[in-house]
Amino acid sequence: MAPITSNQFSEITFVVKHTYKGLKATTQFVGLFFLSLLLSCNNSEDPESPEEGMNPGNEIVGLEGVALTYRNQCGGCHGQDLGSFVEREWTYGNSLEDVMHSITEGYSNNGMPAYGSTLGTQEIEDLTNFILTEIDGKTKAMLEGDNPDLSGLISSDDLSFRVETLTAEIPGIPWGIEQLPNGEILVTERGGRLFLARNDKQLIEVTGVPDVISQGQGGLLDVLIHPDFENNAFVYLSYSRVNPNNSSERTTAVARARLEGNNLVEVENIFTALPYLNSGHHYGSRLVFDSNGYLYVSVGDRGYRDVYPQELDNYLGKIHRIHDDGQIPSDNPFYNTPGAVNSIFTYGTRNPQGMSLHPETGALWEGEHGPQGGDEINILEAGNNNGWPVISYGINYDGTSFTDLTELNGMEQPVYHWTPSIAPCGMTFVSSDFYGNWKNDLFVGSLKFEYLHRLKMNGNEVVGHETLLEGIGRVRDVQMGRDGYLYIVIEGPGRLIRLVPEQ
Repeated sequence: MAPITSNQFSEITFVVKHTYKGLKATTQFVGLFFLSLLLSCNNSEDPESPEEGMNPGNEIVGLEGVALTYRNQCGGCHGQDLGSFVEREWTYGNSLEDVMHSITEGYSNNGMPAYGSTLGTQEIEDLTNFILTEIDGKTKAMLEGDNPDLSGLISSDDLSFRVETLTAEIPGIPWGIEQLPNGEILVTERGGRLFLARNDKQLIEVTGVPDVISQGQGGLLDVLIHPDFENNAFVYLSYSRVNPNNSSERTTAVARARLEGNNLVEVENIFTALPYLNSGHHYGSRLVFDSNGYLYVSVGDRGYRDVYPQELDNYLGKIHRIHDDGQIPSDNPFYNTPGAVNSIFTYGTRNPQGMSLHPETGALWEGEHGPQGGDEINILEAGNNNGWPVISYGINYDGTSFTDLTELNGMEQPVYHWTPSIAPCGMTFVSSDFYGNWKNDLFVGSLKFEYLHRLKMNGNEVVGHETLLEGIGRVRDVQMGRDGYLYIVIEGPGRLIRLVPEQ
C-alpha cells in the first residue's frame, strides 16, 4: 500500500551495515534523540520530531527563535512544558556551562547525540538560557495544574463523551494497562511496580513482580492476561532484564506468573531477547495474543540501528511469535532457516510501542517510533521485512540523513506514517458498539503532543484524522476494555481514565 504522507528530508545514501565489533558509540545510539539529556531519572522513551504531520505544509504557528528550536529539538522527549527538567536530579550539572556542554558534546551512554556540529555556539547558549529560564521556580504540581479541564461534555466529529477518572494517583510513569474479567485493571509503572485499579477506584500494589532494571527507557513495560485467565490466572509482563553474567547489560524479557489476590506467584521468565546490551533505549515492548492463542512480543533495535534489525541471527528490531509458555511454533516463518532466531515473525523494526488486533480481520497491526519523522503504522504478516533502517521516512535528530530510500522491493510500506513525528505510544482499535462511528477506527497515544490521535479507517485505509483530549498529558497506553469501554493511561500526573459516550 502506498504511504499517505511524504518525507522531504531524506538526502544521502545509506550504508547498509557495520560490523558489531567495529561499531562506534555514536552509531550505537543514533536511533534515539534526547533519551536522557541531563537527568538521572529519565522521562522519555520516544523520538522527538518537529511537528505533527497532519499540519498542512508542516508549519509551526506562533513559535519563533529559541522556543521553536526547543520544540523541534527537545520537546518530544523532555516535554513541551519542559516537564522532565522540573524537580529532577541533574546528573551532569545544571549550570549554564554544564548544560551547554551537554548539548554540545552529548552523552553516548545515555543516548543523546552531540549537537555541536548542528547548532552554533550562540544557538546552544540561547537554548540553554531558554531551558533554565523557563523552569525557574516551576514545580511538578504547577505543571500538573496546567492540564485542561476535561470534566464536561466533549464533542468529537462523530461522538460526544465524558472522561471518567478511575485514579489520578499512579506514581512514577505508568506504561501499560490490562483489564481483568471482573473489571479491575492492571497498571504497570516503569520504575518496577505493578498496580491493580479496583472497581472502587482504590489503587493496590501487586507484589511478586520480577526483578526489573529501570534505567533509561527500560523498566516494567507492558502487561497482558492469558485468553483463558479465568481458569489459569496467567499474567504476562514485559520488562528490562539484567544480564545475570554482566550487570551493565540488559534486554527485553517476558515473564509469566499467576495472579493470586494481590500477589504474583510462580513467576518464570519465558522469553529473553538476545543479545544483552549496554544500552538504555528502544526496548519496545508490547504484548498481544491472537485468536489462535499465539503470543506476540515486540522488541526494539536498542539503538543499534545498523547492526540488528535487518539480521535474523538476533532478537532485536523484531516482532516475535511464541506459545503461551514460551515455546516456539513450528510454523513460524524462519523456524527452519539456518542461523535464524526461530521466534521471529517480522523484522526491520525500530521501536515498536503499539500493537493491536484488527477487530474484524484479526490481522496484527503495529505502531512504532521513527527517528525525526517516520513514525509508522504497519500490518504485520509472517516473514515480512518492514524495512528499518534501509527504508525510512525519517532523518537523524541532527538533521542529517541516513538513507535516501523510502521504498524498496521486498520491504513493506507502512499503512500510515507521520512526518514529522507525534511519538506514538500505545494503540488500539475500537471494537465496541458503544462508540458509534468510532467503531473499527484506530486510536494512538501521542507522547510528544499529549493527545489521543484517532485515525478514521475504511478497511485498511486511513481516510481521516482527529485529535482528542489535547494537552491531557503524555499518553502511554490505549486499550479496549473487556467491558466495551476505551481506557487510557497518562503520565503527568499518572492517571487512568475511561471514555464514556453520552447516551
